[in-house]
Amino acid sequence: MLNKNLMIQGTGSHVGKSILVCALCRILRQDGYSVAPFKAQNMSLNSFVTRDGKEMGRAQVVQAEAAGITPVAEMNPILLKPTGDAGSQVVVMGKPIGNMTAKEYYQKKNEFVSVIQHAYDTLRNRFDIVLIEGAGSPAEINLKDGDIVNMGMARMASAPVLLVTDIDRGGAFAWIVGTLELLSADERDLVKGIIFNKFRGDKGILKPGLDMLGERIKKPVAGVIPYIHDLGIDDEDSVTLEYDRNSKFYQIEDILKSLPDEEGVKEGGGTWKGNSSNGFIDIAVIKLPRISNFTDFTTFAHEKGVRLRFVDKVRDIGKPDLLIIPGTKNTIEDLISLKERGIFDEIVRLSRDRILIMGICGGYQMLGCQINDPYHIESSKSSIQGLGLLNTITTFAREKQTYQVRIQILEHMGLFHMDGELTGYEIHMGETIYHGHNAFKPFGKIIERAGKAVDIMDGCVSDNGNVLGTYIHGIFDNDEFRSKLIHYLEMKKGLRTSAGYRDFKNIKEQKYDELAGIVRRNIHMDMIYEILQV
Repeated sequence: MLNKNLMIQGTGSHVGKSILVCALCRILRQDGYSVAPFKAQNMSLNSFVTRDGKEMGRAQVVQAEAAGITPVAEMNPILLKPTGDAGSQVVVMGKPIGNMTAKEYYQKKNEFVSVIQHAYDTLRNRFDIVLIEGAGSPAEINLKDGDIVNMGMARMASAPVLLVTDIDRGGAFAWIVGTLELLSADERDLVKGIIFNKFRGDKGILKPGLDMLGERIKKPVAGVIPYIHDLGIDDEDSVTLEYDRNSKFYQIEDILKSLPDEEGVKEGGGTWKGNSSNGFIDIAVIKLPRISNFTDFTTFAHEKGVRLRFVDKVRDIGKPDLLIIPGTKNTIEDLISLKERGIFDEIVRLSRDRILIMGICGGYQMLGCQINDPYHIESSKSSIQGLGLLNTITTFAREKQTYQVRIQILEHMGLFHMDGELTGYEIHMGETIYHGHNAFKPFGKIIERAGKAVDIMDGCVSDNGNVLGTYIHGIFDNDEFRSKLIHYLEMKKGLRTSAGYRDFKNIKEQKYDELAGIVRRNIHMDMIYEILQV
C-alpha cells in the first residue's frame, strides 16, 4: 500500500479540476494503481445515492467510475445543496443535518474538520493513491480563514498540489501569477506544477509565455491540455458524462446554454418550430430554476434519432413527443415559477393534446393535485395547488429518503410492456398518496430498497396513460427501459422504429479511456509520478 496523494486545485471555478481528476483516476488505474477521488466539500444539486443509502455529489461518482471503484460517501464528506441564493441544505457523510445560510455554515464549518479527516483517512488506508479535488480557487482571501477544501485540505493531507487554469478564457498567465501571489509562502511551496487546460491551436505559440512564466514563478508546467470539443465534464456543479446522438461527449453547459441549432432550434433555446412531421423523437425537459439531477435525462442525447432540449420559456416548448418535468431542490418555489412564466398552463394544455408527460421526483410531485408543506421544509407556504394531472397529494416530511432501489414497471394500457427489473435511486422528502375516485394506477413496484426485499408501490399513471410520475432517479440509465420508451414514441409518431439499444455503461467506459488518452498525451506523467514519489 503506497498511501500517496495528489491535489488538484484551480485558479477559479470551471477551469477543469474535475475532468483532470477524472482523467488521472483512469490513467492511474490503467497503470496498475488503486486510486480514489476525494473532495472535502462539494456544492451541487446533482447528487447520487450510494449502496448504503448515503447522498453524495455526482462529481466524485464519475471519478470513482473512472477509477473502477464503487462510490462511497467518504469521497465527498460534505455536500451543499443550494436552496436559494443565500442558503443550502448541508449533507454530512451522506445525511442531511439541516439548512444553513452561508454565514451559518462558515461559522460551523470548522466543526466538520474531524469528519473530513476521518473520511480522507479511510480512503488513504484503502487505496494506493488518493486524488484530492479543490473547490473554486485557493486565492479567495475572504474565505481562507478556516478553509477546509483548498490549501487547508492540502495541509491536512500533506498533499502536493497541481494548479490548473483555463487558458480559453484569456488572462491565464495573470491568473496563475495572481493566484500564487495571494498564497502564503508555505502554500506556494505546496504547488509543484501548473497545468493549462482548454488550449486551442498551436502549442508552439505558447512557448515564450511558458518560458517567461517559469522564470517568474519557479514552477514547472506539467501539461497543456487541448480544448476537447466532444469530450468534457462539467467541473463544478453536477459532474457527469453526456453524449449526443452520435455518442459524442460534451459539456453539460453546452446542453443547457446552447441547444442544437437545426430543425428549428436556435442557439440558447430559441423558438421551437418543429412539428409532428420531423423525423426524430423530440424530448423537452423543463429547465426549472432549481433543477436537480438533470443528468437523469442526458442518456437520451446519445440515442440516434433523438433530440434532447432543456427549455425555460413557453415559446420554446412547442409540441414535443415527450415532456419531462425533472427533479428540483425546491418543488414549491419552482411550481410557483412555472405558474408565473405560463409554463404551468402550457403543460396542462399539452396533456389535453395527448402529449406524453413524465415527472421525476419533484416533477412527479408537481403533477399531482396538491403539495403540502406543514413543517415549512421548502417554503413559507403551507400548501399549493399542483398541475392536477395525477390524482395525488404530496406532503413533505422532516426526514429525507435516500435509497438505491430495484423496481418492476407495471402493465399499463396503451404504454409499452416491460418485463425486467430496473435500478435507480430515491432522493426525496415527500410522501405522495393517491387521492382519486378511480382505481389507483401506480407506475411501478419497488421490490428492493438498500438491498432489502420490499413491496412498495411507486409513482402514478393517469387514467388515459399520457401522464406518469415516479420518484426513481436514474431510470433512463436502464438501457432496455430507455429503448422501449423511444420505440413507443416512434410508434406513436409513425416513425420507423430503431433497432435494439445502446449499452450506456459500455459507452461511458470507452469515453473514460478516450479522455485518459487525450490527457496522457498532453501531460508529463513522468513529472506526475515524480511528484507522487512512486
